[in-house]
Amino acid sequence: MSLSPAEVWKRLLDRARQELPDQTFQAWLEPTEALSIEGSTIFVGAPDQFTADWNDSKHAELLSSYAPIVLGHPLHVAFRVNEERKKRSQMDFFVGPPPTPAKLLPAQNGTSSPPLSERYTFDLFVIGKSNELAAAAANAVSQAPGKVYNPLFIYGDTGIGKTHLMQAIAHETLKRSPATRITYIGTEQFMNELISSMLDRTGPEFRRRYRETDLLLVDDVQFLKGRKEATQEEFFHTFNALYEAGRQIVLTSDRPPSEIAGLEARLVSRFQWGMVADIGLPDFEHRVAILKQKAQLDRLELTIPDDVVHFIAEHVRSNVRELEGSIIKLLAYASLKHKDITVEVAREALRDKLRAIEGLEQEGNASLTILAIQQAVAKEWGVTVDGLRSKTRTKTLTTPRQIAMYLARELLATQLVEIGNAFGGRDHSTVIHSLEKVQQTIVQDSDLKSRINRIRNSLETFNVRITPRVETTRAS
Repeated sequence: MSLSPAEVWKRLLDRARQELPDQTFQAWLEPTEALSIEGSTIFVGAPDQFTADWNDSKHAELLSSYAPIVLGHPLHVAFRVNEERKKRSQMDFFVGPPPTPAKLLPAQNGTSSPPLSERYTFDLFVIGKSNELAAAAANAVSQAPGKVYNPLFIYGDTGIGKTHLMQAIAHETLKRSPATRITYIGTEQFMNELISSMLDRTGPEFRRRYRETDLLLVDDVQFLKGRKEATQEEFFHTFNALYEAGRQIVLTSDRPPSEIAGLEARLVSRFQWGMVADIGLPDFEHRVAILKQKAQLDRLELTIPDDVVHFIAEHVRSNVRELEGSIIKLLAYASLKHKDITVEVAREALRDKLRAIEGLEQEGNASLTILAIQQAVAKEWGVTVDGLRSKTRTKTLTTPRQIAMYLARELLATQLVEIGNAFGGRDHSTVIHSLEKVQQTIVQDSDLKSRINRIRNSLETFNVRITPRVETTRAS
């Protein structure tokens, strides 16, 4: 059965909502509506010529690239001014349309912008070793909000599923209790609304909104660091009011509470009251499962062969968002080139990503650098260089990070402060601890010693003298 223009546009918007910043989506794409499909083009109505021109130049190509994924075939997106809008007076654009039942739904169940994604549910969350604890905790919270793990604090690198789990809690809670009042915000939005309430003298309404909600979901609380005292003060009192009332709080961050520099100690303490769960980077099997589920959701099982799935999983080792981005790029490339999807086509489509990943294949006269060491260690442990440089302190990243520091010291005699700067601005004492930790561990762990020597061997093509075995050195 063919889809209507509205259904096609909804599918494209659902995809765009996952990829674009919330503010961009709400400002430029939410006010649009599907008009018609003519041949291989969908025409989309915009409220005015400026919006139509902006969307055509900034978003049309991106939205068109989603078509092979969500529809199974190419479709060009073009924007034009809605004819009905052309007939309205200019002043009428500043008056909101009358409310409709669809618009009232968020207000009835308490959810707030940005809207919940239909794909961010527990059923569509792929569980692996790197996220099983966080997933179990999130599921427990959704079954008994405010009773277990309050607050639930989920942390990890960008694009690995924190927001997915947070929204899954909201979906499941609403399914079990549709009258639940839910507030889902980002830290920036909280701060902006607080400032507006001060300027408009609407503080009581602001506090009532946040302190009378049943489930508060706050994304990216690391941005509380360094904020004005008033913002942290208000967040502190909001947290206390909800906690004492037995209402559930869920927070996400790119690092654990104790590592959010500039955050007041009393907030750090409260963030640790419940469950602090991390999400690490997916391993190979997990990446394959994620890609296969994505293909199934988008009805692409027959389009993307298993060997291509395995190729992508083997070479794209970072976050879930990059895995999905690789699929999008591959489908768009194959569609434009009119080619079937094969490993060779995948290699062509993803050559930029592969070039970055395979950056270790340097010419023999290249000089060894800290970056090359980071790339070699990241490849050996199946993580990313960004992960090694991040503030995340999961075991999957801590061990390879310490080893990369150790090799930088061993092979390049790099100063401690330079090593710290190359790994996310870590201080002198942290680097010393990492060096000593590796030195102690390799004495007892022959497998780790072998892995380190394997990395050293892979670096022999560089123009630097490398001794053939692991040695121990003084840390300072």
